[in-house]
Amino acid sequence: MTAADPSGVLVVGAGPAGLMLAAELTLAGVAVTVVDRLPSRSPYCRGFTLGPRSLDLLDRRGVVDRFLAEGPAVPYAMFADPGRPLDLTALDSGHPHLLGIAQTRVEELLEEWLAGLGVTVARGREVTGFTQDGDGVEVTIRTDGGTGRPRYGYLAGCDGSRSLVREVAGIGFPGTAATSYGLLADVSLADPGALPFGVTQGEHGSVFVIPRPGYVRIVLEEPEPPADRDEPVRPEYFQRVLDTVLGRRVGLTAPRWLSRFSDAARLADRYVSGRVVLAGDAAHIHPPAGAVGVDVALADAVNLGWKLAATVLGHAPDGLLESYHRERHRAGARVLRTTRAQTLLAGTDPALDPVRELFGELARDPGAARCLAGVVTGTDTRYGPDAPGRHPWLGALAPDLEVVTEGGPTRLAALLAPARPVLLVRETRALPAGTESRVDVHRVRCPGHPDHPGFEGFDGFDGLLIRPDGHTVWVSTAADPEPDHTLLAALTTWFGIRDGSPEHAGG
Repeated sequence: MTAADPSGVLVVGAGPAGLMLAAELTLAGVAVTVVDRLPSRSPYCRGFTLGPRSLDLLDRRGVVDRFLAEGPAVPYAMFADPGRPLDLTALDSGHPHLLGIAQTRVEELLEEWLAGLGVTVARGREVTGFTQDGDGVEVTIRTDGGTGRPRYGYLAGCDGSRSLVREVAGIGFPGTAATSYGLLADVSLADPGALPFGVTQGEHGSVFVIPRPGYVRIVLEEPEPPADRDEPVRPEYFQRVLDTVLGRRVGLTAPRWLSRFSDAARLADRYVSGRVVLAGDAAHIHPPAGAVGVDVALADAVNLGWKLAATVLGHAPDGLLESYHRERHRAGARVLRTTRAQTLLAGTDPALDPVRELFGELARDPGAARCLAGVVTGTDTRYGPDAPGRHPWLGALAPDLEVVTEGGPTRLAALLAPARPVLLVRETRALPAGTESRVDVHRVRCPGHPDHPGFEGFDGFDGLLIRPDGHTVWVSTAADPEPDHTLLAALTTWFGIRDGSPEHAGG
């Protein structure tokens, strides 16, 4: 049984959300234990892409090159219709493309990074229950060697769509039940020329074929799912459905993995409940349109990590952990809306033909297509109120500026790699006393960045305050000056610095 730390965090589930969260907490100096009920990682996965926002976040931890080396970069994405690709190169991102990489490989790379930080995953540990009080959480963990009840300061449920943590915590999971089902199969074709890659229209529907190393993935709609949705998808059943949809026989061999999925969409009504937090599929499920599940999980983890760490370490300002729920619940609702809309548009209901035609026109307009691409990839995610006149960087992921610090030229992403708040200010600007106790302050000179809206170059730049997750909470330029009291307000709100000194003496 893994040793417990009554002041630390237990992360349940070693998927993308759990592994990324554990790394974020570890970087912040919090003791972390990661458990997973499976004795080893499953070799099967649904997702095969990472989007621009995930790549930008990984870049801000200094590890993105490990992922970029794994697969091809695709500079476009789809919104419902594979025939109308959206150009990603116009996005405000340092990585304006999708990366072809299996979720299993993403997990392997995250786990390797986490191991390098000194944390290993304890596998074959199943959480079967817990109780929480004002001081911590007592967790029941079952292993082959018996059952233990260690105690932790906080419990993070990253244990998937059927989350036991969510259930035991009594967190509701409202949403829409499944109305349609799909099947996928990782198989080989007896005749490789019998079914081309991409979309093939059959007599009773369409079939989508994705090339994989040594096999293909076939995805199709299931006309009549069985009464028991958990019934395994067997090769002979998939073969029969495929033949029916196509109206002809295409022989399949060497089945590797077969699975069923649906268009169900649900969102946890609370991401934070006392000393229990949720992230990833435990907090939301949505239709597979856009293949954004891993991206949303990583975004959850990066938003949560520094806030939970500050809470555990005792220097979080009031309401900081609750802001995780507020920000990511809103983002999750948007993901559900976007994926549901794409699922409807990709369907066959003739009543939606006018809407499909409208979106076809929008996808051909550069401005509208850029907006859709931002929605699909999550690169337009902003936290905080949508107020008119706000600086375009406020609430958004700060662009990866090139700056010259006291130590020489560098990039903003490199300054964020330690997962700490960063304040960039001109060399001559005075700061509130005590700022450097919580924030990495860099006095910088900045070259011009004409490609970044809202940046007028060094002459117009005065200051930028950035959270550990890369999102901007204070901007000052010559065109839009922000006085010192607004900087202090931001330092107080996010990092507990009040009246020029740490809010909590123990910080």
